[in-house]
Amino acid sequence: MTMRTRHLGNTGPQVSALGLGCMGMSALYGDTDRAESIATVHAALDAGVTLLDTGDFYAMGHNEMLVGEALRTAPAAARDKALLSVKFGALRDPDGNWSGFDGRPAAVRNFAAYSLQRLGVDHIDVYRIARLDPDVPIEETVGAIAELIEKGYVRHIGLSEVGAETIRRAAATAPVADLQIEYSLISRGIERDILPATRELGIGVTAYGVLSRGLISGHFSSDRQLAATDFRAFSPRFQGENLQHNLNLVEALRKIAEQKGVTVAQIAIAWVLSRGEDIVPLVGARTRERLTESLGALDVTLDEADLTAIEEAVPADAAAGDRYPSAQMALLDSER
Repeated sequence: MTMRTRHLGNTGPQVSALGLGCMGMSALYGDTDRAESIATVHAALDAGVTLLDTGDFYAMGHNEMLVGEALRTAPAAARDKALLSVKFGALRDPDGNWSGFDGRPAAVRNFAAYSLQRLGVDHIDVYRIARLDPDVPIEETVGAIAELIEKGYVRHIGLSEVGAETIRRAAATAPVADLQIEYSLISRGIERDILPATRELGIGVTAYGVLSRGLISGHFSSDRQLAATDFRAFSPRFQGENLQHNLNLVEALRKIAEQKGVTVAQIAIAWVLSRGEDIVPLVGARTRERLTESLGALDVTLDEADLTAIEEAVPADAAAGDRYPSAQMALLDSER
């Protein structure tokens, strides 16, 4: 496996062709193993992964502290190459409930101060509000991040799950390096308006959910029991007939993967990689085993015949069910 590099847009840093999304190491997908999580971050850095993605609200700071510990205990050479992408703004209570988003400039500065402390770093490479605050103009939120850049606490401005109009307004305020948004074989909504906008403006894309939370990894089965704290226990795509329909798509994809001698996960990640040099997939591996499998996607080459076969097996809009429950879908600026 040879780690390639890509740029996060015209103004962003050079990063590894795959990034590591660390959220699942702390929350939303069942039990976690701290030692294995840290070992997985170390293995990713050793393999040449430079982009690590986290959020200050992932298990109320737990994920940032975990990533900070992984960086402190990594070899100095690997640690120095690591680039941190951090999301902020989601509000939670002690019971773990969600209560909105805060994009006020004072809140941006406050969130950044706590993240820097938990991560144990003097700057954040890409800083972004997790979801648009409907009560605060995006210009004010982005302007506050720009001020943090001037003071040396942040290197680049990012966005997350916003639509084309918001992207344009943000980019008119200050240079935006990257948009983080869900993108996979069964989540292709960005292709209509959002991806054309980012490409017009020279903004990169970090794609999360490339395996749709494990749904198209090839490892999920219809009889799997999910904990009540697992996001998938109430995700529409994992329910009843929706789940069976979506797993049928996975089996169609599996036939293509087997013909190429690769796994379902690898061909699904390779498909996202094939969408353009401006897209960096984030893999949500929680173990070294899954990380190794994901990194294998870098060695998968998809020719035109492969891409046609994949498109026939899993057409755009083929998935059953929304990617979030209805209440959360209503909050997504990217879906408006």
